[in-house]
Amino acid sequence: MPQRTHHQAPPAALAAHALTKHYPVRRTARDLTSRRTRRVHAVDALDLTLHAGRVTALVGESGSGKSTVARLLAGLEPVTSGTVSLHGDAVRIRNYRSFRAYCADVQLILQDPFASLNPVHTIRHHLTRALKLHRGGMKGARLARALDELLEDVQLTPAARYLDKYPHELSGGQRQRVSIARALAARPAVLLADEPVSMLDVSIRLGVLNLLRRLTDSRDLAVLYITHDIASARYFADTTSVMYAGQMVESGDSESLTQNPAHPYTRLLISSAPDPDGPPEEEVPSTDSGDPPSLISPPPGCRFHPRCPSAMERCRSEQPPRAGLGDGRWVACWLYADPAGETATAREQEPAS
Repeated sequence: MPQRTHHQAPPAALAAHALTKHYPVRRTARDLTSRRTRRVHAVDALDLTLHAGRVTALVGESGSGKSTVARLLAGLEPVTSGTVSLHGDAVRIRNYRSFRAYCADVQLILQDPFASLNPVHTIRHHLTRALKLHRGGMKGARLARALDELLEDVQLTPAARYLDKYPHELSGGQRQRVSIARALAARPAVLLADEPVSMLDVSIRLGVLNLLRRLTDSRDLAVLYITHDIASARYFADTTSVMYAGQMVESGDSESLTQNPAHPYTRLLISSAPDPDGPPEEEVPSTDSGDPPSLISPPPGCRFHPRCPSAMERCRSEQPPRAGLGDGRWVACWLYADPAGETATAREQEPAS
C-alpha cells in the first residue's frame, strides 16, 4: 500500500498529553483492613498526536490499553488525568450537548460491525439517523441524495441495493463499510478505528484498509488505526506507536520502525508476525514469552523487563526515559538512554546505506 510523502508536518487534529486512565478495583476484606485502594493502570502518561491526512497506528498485544485509548479519545470515558485537545483547543465534555458537538468531529469505528449495528433496523434507518443528528433536519430529495453519497463513498453501489437490507443480510465487510459510512455522516475530522478489520475474513481486510486510506487522503482525515498486527501497520499507517502494559515504548514512521525496530518488545511483535521484507529471523532477539504484567501492580522500572532478554539491573528499578533516534523516532529503553549501551545498540539499528 503506497505511503504518502510529507514535506512538512500537517496540522494536529487531535492530541493527547500525559493521558492517564486508572480503574478502581473492588475492595476486598484485606483492602478494607489496610485502607488501600487498588487500581488498574490501564493507560499511563500517554502522549499521542493525530495529524490531518495521516494514519497513525497504535500497536500492541491484547490488554496493552489500546482500546482504552480509543474510548478516552472518543469521549466515552472520563480521563483520570492528562488532556485531550481538538484542533489545539482543550476538550471539556460537560454534558450531552458538548459531547454531541465533539462527536461531530471525532468518530469511533468499532471492531465488530454486527454488534455496532442494531439488528432490527435497516441500513437506511442507521444512516438516516446519523445524518439527522449531525446535519440537521434532512428529508426528501436532499436526504435521499445524502444516503446515496454515503454508500458511494464506501463503495456500496448501487445504494438502492443496500438501503433496505438489515445488518444480517450483509457480509462482514459490507457491514463494516456501513459503519464507516455512518461515521462519515458526521463529516468528522478524526476517525478512531479500533481493530476495524480483525473480525473480517482475511480476503476482504485489504479492501477495507484501502478504503480507509482513500478516505484519509480525499477527506484529509486524521485516522487512528488500532491493531495487534504490526505487519498491517507498516503498509497502512504513516506512523506507528507501540504500547505495552499501558505505556508507549516506541514511536516513529512505520517503515523504519518495522524494518529497524529498537525496543525489544517491538522486535517481539515483529517476530510473532513475520514479514517477508522485514529483518531476518536471526536478527530478532529471542525473549521469554511469559505473561504480560499485572496492571494492578505493575512491575517497577521498565514494565517489559520481566520478559526482556536484554534486561539490566537498572531496568528493574528505574523507568527509562525517551531516547531520540532521529527523524522523529524515539524509544523508551535503557539500551538507548544509557551511554554504556547506547553506542553498540544504536549502531546495530542503523539502516544499511
